[in-house]
Amino acid sequence: MRAMESGTLILTRRDVRETLDMRECIDAVERAFQLHGSGQATPPAVASVPVSGGGFHMKAGVLPVGDRSYFVAKTNGNFPGNPERNGLPTVQGTLVVCDGDRGIPLAVMDANEITALRTAAATAVAAKHLMRQGATKLAIIGCGLQGHMHVQALSQVMTVSALTLLDTNPESAMSLAQLATDRLGIAAVIAASPRETASGADVCVTCTTSREFLLHAADVERGTFVAGVGVDWEQKRELAPDLLRDSRIVVDVLSQCAAFGDLHHAIEAGVLKTSDVQAELGEVVAGRKRGRESEDDVVVFDSTGMALQDVAAAALVYERAVAAGRGMRVTFND
Repeated sequence: MRAMESGTLILTRRDVRETLDMRECIDAVERAFQLHGSGQATPPAVASVPVSGGGFHMKAGVLPVGDRSYFVAKTNGNFPGNPERNGLPTVQGTLVVCDGDRGIPLAVMDANEITALRTAAATAVAAKHLMRQGATKLAIIGCGLQGHMHVQALSQVMTVSALTLLDTNPESAMSLAQLATDRLGIAAVIAASPRETASGADVCVTCTTSREFLLHAADVERGTFVAGVGVDWEQKRELAPDLLRDSRIVVDVLSQCAAFGDLHHAIEAGVLKTSDVQAELGEVVAGRKRGRESEDDVVVFDSTGMALQDVAAAALVYERAVAAGRGMRVTFND
């Protein structure tokens, strides 16, 4: 049995950033999907509370990691008007880590860095299992934080020889192009439209806050793996219903995607049913179902964010932080 921890560890965004490595995060997230897909993990939970100007989104789950069970609950406040009105980030959040066997609050940490890392890690896991062999051409629509994270994550699972970028803010696209040059040694092309961005891509990722459909079936060539990452509530839109209709669909969590992912819009449009979904990603990772059937398949990954990704990443951060003596400890029950 583990010794009783003294107090609760407080970890800042810097602590998380300097503790969690992308390669390790991908491995941890892949294991979480495998456990979920094989039925060895308790199904995660999700809830939302709308408020004026935004809303709060909660995700929670429990996962065995090493010789311990970890429970993690993440709360994010999502306020799209924050940057312009208040000079604050759109999303702010915290994450609570507890011992899943004894209920001890082990840590409270910044959620934004973990969310950014684990989201890109999930796309990398999906690409590893769903993109066609020899994929080298990457396209990113949305060049903010998630765009940066996705270039880092996907370069771990594919050899990127060409990168095409698109963002409504030209400076964001230029910044990501510079990162690609510095980290991958390639010159990125900045496109003028979603169709131009996706043209010729082996892997195409949308990671935006769009409320309009960005990619339609006619925009995507045969064999492309498309990851829709930005849609995490009903008002957002990225992948049009006709694209999902004409593709093989793999989701992270079917109930979530049907409720508020791009799949939700396809169901609402009457072009798909939940029974048309090929698999959950965990089922593919666990080897229970197939994702891609042929090199010509367009495969869409609808990613709404699974709580077990947070558990896997946060557990890794916590254990590394304890080993390195990082963070500040507080006691809540004095």
